[in-house]
Amino acid sequence: MNGPNGFNGRDFSTGNPGLDFVITFLQGRVQRVRSGELDRGASAVEWVIISAVVVAIVGAVAAIINAALDKGATKVGECIEGADAGSTC
Repeated sequence: MNGPNGFNGRDFSTGNPGLDFVITFLQGRVQRVRSGELDRGASAVEWVIISAVVVAIVGAVAAIINAALDKGATKVGECIEGADAGSTC
């Protein structure tokens, strides 16, 4: 069965279409595992995790900058409201 027309060959037939399908399906899965094609999925997951971490860091930095700008803008607004000709902030 392992010759040129056996289970390892491309042209085989057990006489049962369902069994032929299962054998072909399993051979495809084995070839996929051996080829390293599954590494692409792991790489995609790694990129998603890295992207999520970067987005979280950018969000945290943006929140810190926003808080600092808000505090500075409040100071300037209060200074403008209380300003007269002779005083400085």
